[in-house]
Amino acid sequence: MTNRTLTSLGFADTPAKHPLTYPGRPITHPTLLTTGELWDLTPTPGDLGTWPVLTSPGGQPKGPRTKEPKPEEPKPEEPKPKEPKPEEPLDAVLTRLGHPPTPHRHPVIAVGSNASPAQLHHKLSRPGHPAAVPMVPVEVHGIAVGCSAHIGRYGYVASAPYTAPEARTPLVISWLDDEQLAAVDATEYPNYRRVLLSGEQYPMLMPSGERLPAAYLYVGERGVLMSPDGTERPLPGGGDQSALLTRLLAGSPRLRELLGPDPRSWVTRAGTDPAVRREGTRIFQEEGWTLPQPELLHHPHHGPGGAVGPPGHDALSTPE
Repeated sequence: MTNRTLTSLGFADTPAKHPLTYPGRPITHPTLLTTGELWDLTPTPGDLGTWPVLTSPGGQPKGPRTKEPKPEEPKPEEPKPKEPKPEEPLDAVLTRLGHPPTPHRHPVIAVGSNASPAQLHHKLSRPGHPAAVPMVPVEVHGIAVGCSAHIGRYGYVASAPYTAPEARTPLVISWLDDEQLAAVDATEYPNYRRVLLSGEQYPMLMPSGERLPAAYLYVGERGVLMSPDGTERPLPGGGDQSALLTRLLAGSPRLRELLGPDPRSWVTRAGTDPAVRREGTRIFQEEGWTLPQPELLHHPHHGPGGAVGPPGHDALSTPE
């Protein structure tokens, strides 16, 4: 056991399991999420795949260790698994672990819980096949974070992007392989549309100082929420979920009747009943709180239902 596990580093809360923790804790420095651990990446000039993964001489991530009992001698017939060498380049580590290297991955901007390694681990890992995802904080120009004008499948009100020409927003970009991208698509559609943003129109500055030419972004199909009292347009996203739901409940007797009286009752009712989610989403619109984002939706649409996308994506199911 190392000290680099999600739990030991304070990333235990998964919004899909604990809705009021949405959006979860995001990473704040370049990281490789792998086998339920976070391994540090060091930004260097050049492609992401050349950035070194920091590990200790034994192949484990650097950091203080706790005293552990002496392990039993491995049986001769059980070969030790291959482990990354100290400061091995990212692409070499991914290849050694049996995952696609960065040239075969897609940069995807997260504005909500996809910036949380715990949420990505939950979405992408399966028994015997843990996710391996490079995650990098990036400054994105022209995009800000609001609240999607719908109630998500787990009962919370998720984040969604909106255009803000003067914004310089710290966001997280994850490099997903084809299988991972399809899995995330399935959790986002039909409430979000994956579009391709140009780095010329929306500059994306890496911590190495380089700029990305383009990246994917999930845009809310229903736009973003304005504040119930009209003081904020759009309503800021990515903050405390309980405070957000309390504010929305206070602004609408219809929402209080459907979902109240408090945030816990909201996520309980909405998380267990699709009809309640649909009705709550309809109330957002009828209260006049929604602000469409046609400029973002105008960008090239990729993924399910889109004109462009990796083979097989159009065949994905689109759960509510």
